[in-house]
Amino acid sequence: MNGGNDARADGQGHVYQASGDQHITEHHHHVPDWSGPDSVRRPSVGRAPVVLRDRAGEMDRLRAAVEPGVGNRVYVLYGLGGCGKTAVAYTLFHHAIDQAGRLGLWVNASDPTSLRTGMLAVAADRGASDGELMGARSGLRPAADLVWHYLDQSDQPWLLVLDNADDPAILRDGGWLRTSPAGTVVVTTRQSAAHWWPGAELLQFGVLPRQEAALVLRDLAPHAGSIDDAADVADRLGRLPLALTLAGGFLAHQVIDPWSLADYGRRLDGSTGLDPIEFIEQGAAAIGEDSRRLPSRTWQFSLDALTAQGLPEAAHLLRLLACWSSDPLPLSVLLGAELGAALPASHVESALRGLIDHSLTELVPGDIRGLRTHGVLLNSVARATPADQRESLSATAARLCLALLPEVPDRGPQDPRVSMLAPHVLALLRKAADWEVSRSTVEAAAECALRLVTAVHRTGDFASALSLSNNVVDLLSTQLDEDNVLLIRLRHRIGRALFRLGRFEESEALYRSVLEVCIGTLGPDAPDTLTTFLKLSSPLLNLGRQQEGIDLIRRATEKRIQLFGPTHALALLARSALAETATTPSELALGSTLIEDCRREFGEDHTITLKAELDLASALQRAGQSADALPYALSAFESNVRRFGPDFPITLNNQLSVSKILWDLGQHAEAIEHAEQLVEGRTRVLGSQHPWTLSSRELLKEYQGAQSER
Repeated sequence: MNGGNDARADGQGHVYQASGDQHITEHHHHVPDWSGPDSVRRPSVGRAPVVLRDRAGEMDRLRAAVEPGVGNRVYVLYGLGGCGKTAVAYTLFHHAIDQAGRLGLWVNASDPTSLRTGMLAVAADRGASDGELMGARSGLRPAADLVWHYLDQSDQPWLLVLDNADDPAILRDGGWLRTSPAGTVVVTTRQSAAHWWPGAELLQFGVLPRQEAALVLRDLAPHAGSIDDAADVADRLGRLPLALTLAGGFLAHQVIDPWSLADYGRRLDGSTGLDPIEFIEQGAAAIGEDSRRLPSRTWQFSLDALTAQGLPEAAHLLRLLACWSSDPLPLSVLLGAELGAALPASHVESALRGLIDHSLTELVPGDIRGLRTHGVLLNSVARATPADQRESLSATAARLCLALLPEVPDRGPQDPRVSMLAPHVLALLRKAADWEVSRSTVEAAAECALRLVTAVHRTGDFASALSLSNNVVDLLSTQLDEDNVLLIRLRHRIGRALFRLGRFEESEALYRSVLEVCIGTLGPDAPDTLTTFLKLSSPLLNLGRQQEGIDLIRRATEKRIQLFGPTHALALLARSALAETATTPSELALGSTLIEDCRREFGEDHTITLKAELDLASALQRAGQSADALPYALSAFESNVRRFGPDFPITLNNQLSVSKILWDLGQHAEAIEHAEQLVEGRTRVLGSQHPWTLSSRELLKEYQGAQSER
């Protein structure tokens, strides 16, 4: 020291100089640490796809966008989380740098900080100075303008990928998304609303085709099983690329006791003790720990964004959708949807729009406007649904289905929306069991199932009605007592379907078991017991046990008249069944009164009236009164053909009566023509080995043999 102010300090050292007494206050000012991504030249993704499956059309369009001389373009790849948008961008990125001679730039656009630091790193890569970057970071100059200035001035054509841009407002508000003659921009997002992407070309991505989805599993776990096994597992996973990658990664990384694809598929039903979503997520180690890559979390980001946009109701609507299936759901089901303050009826439209815009569900084109939501998403949402909301959600789902299903389905074609509800009603029954909801809610779901099964049966599709009713009864047998009237009525539908399919012995056995329950718990004269008597008579009559069947019909008819009066619909149906068994003149005379009552109560073209006309015509023909039978048979036949078509089961039954009556009346050519049409129709509808097809064929042979003897 020489007494002058010539002290020096290096680095962050401090020198304090003073003469005399001084009070010193030290202030420290720190420049923020603007650490950016490690690289914008490499995609920041988890596991890269082994091979990009499907997406050929989309890749052709995107490859054309990075050809020499192409620029000023923005492509938005949108779709459900986990559908492989980033995998497509990754594949295009490497094509651009390896084959198209482009510079590749990759930025994570999932949040404002990542986007900003990533884009400024792009500016640095393209030549921005430290001073310019410092000014942009400190807010002294527009950051987006700086980035795009250097992108425009780039000496190399480029491809810029903005990945996971699920909140487009981040791009819009900062002015980050622009075009440049020097390059092409690709954005991956779940946000499908076109207004966010003016001037961009939108490419939608969904699940993979079955064969391609199977190949994804085989790519990851080639030794785990056959392509057919892979296809079966892919179907169970909804063919969602994320779920396929998790499953394939799990199988590929097993060491001690590797599973086959078939083993994996069997365990998806929860037999491991884990629910399906937890089970699928065991493969997460194969693709990294990013929560965006887990089914239980990936869609929560979109719901969080919707909440931030003022649409918290969207989450409640998605939980309602989770009560149903991943099959297309008629949009009209949502008419009248509301969950109190959580989802007012006035907010359903905006909530649905939000779900669609964020690719959480999608509209399905077709004659019936529908909505489709991925099964893995629905399972994930259902799993996370708070316990205190499950009762109201499942009760609302049942109420909405009941509003669409006819209370008493008529015979013939149904509203197409009814058949669309089949997988959703089954899913609702499963959800009711899983969530352990109240008995009243289970019964509401069971009522949906009963209406649905009845409607399917009355279309004439007895095989589907049998399969559906068996599934329903299996699901409800652990939730309702066997004497519950809804379960009894569903078992009636099984017996009726068995009868219509010609399985008379099985039908009888089913009805007898139901009858035992009815008599023991409801009593011998209860309405459902009487229905069982009446239904049991049908297989008995077809098995040749005439008197036993007739006794049951008489008992049911007498009691129904006592309970409901002679012109109630149930009484008229029983009287009609009794009329078909009439043999004496007095019994046959009652038939005309029955027809008058039906026409007066329901009209000439009603299903009950037509059945009564056909039943009476059959009885008159067997009694040798074919001339009296013909007007009834022809009237019913013409109406049945007009209402249901020539191949409907009841129309074919009617044609049998017409043929027999015409033969009795000596109109043999017409009788044979009807018999030929009957054999052809029953073969088409019922199959060549159905008992009624075989008996029709025998009748035709009798006619033909009698003709040849003349």
